[in-house]
Amino acid sequence: MELGLIGDLAGGIGLFLLGMHLMTNGMQQAAGQGLKKALQAATESPIRGLTSGILITAIVQSSSAVTVATIGFVNAGLLKLRQSITVIYGCNIGTTMTGWLVAMIGFKIKISAFALPLVAIGMLLKLTGNDRRISHLGMALAGFGLFFIGLDYLKNAFDGLDSQLPLDQISHSPTGLILFVAAGFILTFLMQSSSAAMAITLSLTAAGSIPLASAGALVIGANLGTTSTAMLAVIGATSNAKRIAAAHVIFNLITGIIGVALLVLLAGLINNDLQNLSLVTLLAAFHTLFNLIGVAVMWPLTDKLEIFLGQRFRSQEESIGHPRYLDKTILASPSLAVEAMSNELCRVSVLTSDMARAAISADITEISKLTAMMNNLHELNGHIGRYNQKIAQENLTEEISTILPSAMRITRYYSEIARLSALMPKYYEHLERLSDRSLKELIHDYQHETIALIDSCEINQNSYISGHESRKLLKSLEKQYQHLKNYVVESSIEGKLNPKESISLLDALSHIHRLAEQVEKAARYWSSIIPIQSRESIIKPT
Repeated sequence: MELGLIGDLAGGIGLFLLGMHLMTNGMQQAAGQGLKKALQAATESPIRGLTSGILITAIVQSSSAVTVATIGFVNAGLLKLRQSITVIYGCNIGTTMTGWLVAMIGFKIKISAFALPLVAIGMLLKLTGNDRRISHLGMALAGFGLFFIGLDYLKNAFDGLDSQLPLDQISHSPTGLILFVAAGFILTFLMQSSSAAMAITLSLTAAGSIPLASAGALVIGANLGTTSTAMLAVIGATSNAKRIAAAHVIFNLITGIIGVALLVLLAGLINNDLQNLSLVTLLAAFHTLFNLIGVAVMWPLTDKLEIFLGQRFRSQEESIGHPRYLDKTILASPSLAVEAMSNELCRVSVLTSDMARAAISADITEISKLTAMMNNLHELNGHIGRYNQKIAQENLTEEISTILPSAMRITRYYSEIARLSALMPKYYEHLERLSDRSLKELIHDYQHETIALIDSCEINQNSYISGHESRKLLKSLEKQYQHLKNYVVESSIEGKLNPKESISLLDALSHIHRLAEQVEKAARYWSSIIPIQSRESIIKPT
């Protein structure tokens, strides 16, 4: 094979992949919260999930990107399993739009007439957009132009390939079809882009280097190859994310079997009777057809698939210290990453509240668990801190820049609550030995009111207490604490308590008081990590 041909082929693939990368990233950045809203529309019904998957993939021009985003949304708790499965169905239909785009435009008009102007316009928008949405759209437009420039190089490189590689000689047997399916899978795996594999296939077909049936086998392999991206994305991810990746693999395997069956049944018709038609158009139609049939087959089985997957990948959920919502795949959209971090902090709030309640109520059955729980929470808070740092490395808005320090502060408060709770058992003996009945009742009331504060300040994803209310609750508890301290001091002076006993009691009360302060601070700062437009609607009723 000539060196120049290799250079054109490699360069064409490189330009095509660069164009895809710029186009996909530009559209994702420009969409921002819109991507979340579009995917969350999937939660309203299975049909909307399917439609969302088709439309988003058609716009972003990358089923892998949308699949990984969907996994990220499931990981972050923003999408449920049932709706996500239907989004995956839609992604596989939406990705067929790349083939139609190439077939309708890429081989029918002079690419240089519009591709280079697109790059110029896109970069002009990038330079003048000042990091606004228009800037990201400019990058997407420039990527769109590079996409077609790369395609032009591929088309020219493949024009003489049939004389260099005898691909048509291995195309007329079942073994040959299997080899082409494997080649399509490998191409997609290596380039992490089924669209690039599809473009290569269409270019080979347009150049006459391979017959249509073999091109169809390559397309099936490329369709299967997209599962590799999903499987790589869920390494170390949550159980739900693994379930979505498994759903993607199952769906693509079934559509692959359907595609191969169609090829075998229609091989004679494809290779002979349809040769006078537009081959690239037929190939795009075939890609769409077997994915549509796949959706038709899987749609009535979706409920059973959800139940089947729901019973798998359970072991990871048993680890408290492992994050459930933090997902690296949504870091490119900082607003979504902040929401995932917020969901994880909600989980930490519930865990630390449970721990603090058990510690203050002196629940003897929980003593052995407190240290283990503290270690798990420290591990989880460490994950949140590192995720916060990763968000900070992205392109942030002013609002998100102010949220990250507050999130770190809240994480530290929760770590301190866990630490203080784990230390509470050392005071149990002193509290238990009290002989002064009145003092014992006062301490019991104080413990009860502190637990009431913890209950009020516990955060969930739908509501939180306002800073004003949390301060008011702590102020009321502060009066009770001061009164109790004075009572202990006076009892010590009057000889009702010996000095050692009074000091131990004051230490215990101070410890509970510090714990209550940390709980209140975490609740007070919580509103600062909630988007401004959402704050009023989710404040807890008092």
